[in-house]
Amino acid sequence: MLLAIGLVVWQRSGERPSRAPLQGVTVVQSFPHDPRAFCQGLVFRDGLLYEGTGNYGESSLRKVELETGRVLQQHNLSADLFGEGITFWENQLIQLTWKNRTAIYYDPATFHELQRRSYQGEGWGLTCDGRQLIMSDGTATLRFLDPATFTVQRQLVVRDGSRRINRLNELEYVEGEIYANVWYEDQIVRISPATGRVLGWIDLTRLWPAGQRPHRDAVLNGIAYDAQHQRLFVTGKDWPKLFEIRLGEGQRVPAPLPR
Repeated sequence: MLLAIGLVVWQRSGERPSRAPLQGVTVVQSFPHDPRAFCQGLVFRDGLLYEGTGNYGESSLRKVELETGRVLQQHNLSADLFGEGITFWENQLIQLTWKNRTAIYYDPATFHELQRRSYQGEGWGLTCDGRQLIMSDGTATLRFLDPATFTVQRQLVVRDGSRRINRLNELEYVEGEIYANVWYEDQIVRISPATGRVLGWIDLTRLWPAGQRPHRDAVLNGIAYDAQHQRLFVTGKDWPKLFEIRLGEGQRVPAPLPR
């Protein structure tokens, strides 16, 4: 059964309205998700989910069966590493770390570590457009990186109108757009990779109401796209479910602005 999630439209007093449309979603179906998986990164490939989890002493890289949520394979990071965003580049799986300034490359079949690359600042979200890696660091700036060397090719500031959108987190490249979680917001922002302009907001406030979550940090985080079947999946940190969603029609109305 399809479950429609309505539009929520509001604006804080004194703030400039967003210029991008806000979309509701329809929940197509839901799947089990490990409620102890502090999701930091999510990708879909060859019928399987790959998930990176965070927290010191608990960070991991996982291969997950979509339909059951069963963890088929798991690699635990050392206790000094806080796992962050993940993505595929060619036949390698890459995982960021939060403050260690280290990207780890894996063989996705075995989770054997292949190499490491360094970067400046913090690592948050990571995706790939087929040519370059795209990385967030908790600010409004996205970095486009050479996948082989992790050197910065260009940078992009994300804005909705004149407002910079900070706290960009988990990323996914979807049909020529960058989708990004915004930390502590139950919304996904759609970004033009050419200009950094916000193309729209996706409202997910009703997927799992905040009042039902086990702790403050159990926020929306995790976007995966099945390009072959055009399926979009989302989940959160320590969420018991993963959702397949379908976007509703865009509305030219002010969207909630991040705090």
